[in-house]
Amino acid sequence: MKLDLQYEQNCIFANDESGKRIAEITFPAVSEKVVDIDHTFVDPSLRGQGAADLLMRAAVSDIEKKGLKTRTSCPYAAKWFLKHTEFSDLLE
Repeated sequence: MKLDLQYEQNCIFANDESGKRIAEITFPAVSEKVVDIDHTFVDPSLRGQGAADLLMRAAVSDIEKKGLKTRTSCPYAAKWFLKHTEFSDLLE
């Protein structure tokens, strides 16, 4: 799976050639040191191809680089962390 990920503060996303958002993960700050992965979206055309996992890995990398912790109000993110316990140190 290859997506052209774009980074904004507390948001990582990809658009298709026409500019339509086809994948997105948001993780707004809830305090100075904690963000909340609260939303993961993947266009139906990308489902089952690893796009959500790619978004999670990008977000986790960004959160880790910034020295932050995260919580997960997004159900997909919560399940992802249960499967990827190597990142559990990032959980608040």
